Amino acid sequence: MQRMFGFLIGIFTGALVGAVIALLLAPESGEALRGQIRERGQTFLNDVRHSADARRIELRGRLESLRAPRSEF
Repeated sequence: MQRMFGFLIGIFTGALVGAVIALLLAPESGEALRGQIRERGQTFLNDVRHSADARRIELRGRLESLRAPRSEF
């Protein structure tokens, strides 16, 4: 139990130190940084949606070609 408690204290301390360092070294204000993160997130989601739509169209084409009647000689 004591090892687990020590481990959790270590995780908490590491997270706290990491957060303080990130705040001190951040190149922009919090509002500007949140705006950049929001913009990058939207760009990422748009790219994922575009890729999913393209893949869906490709797979529907393949499915239609597999469903088409075959003419065997």
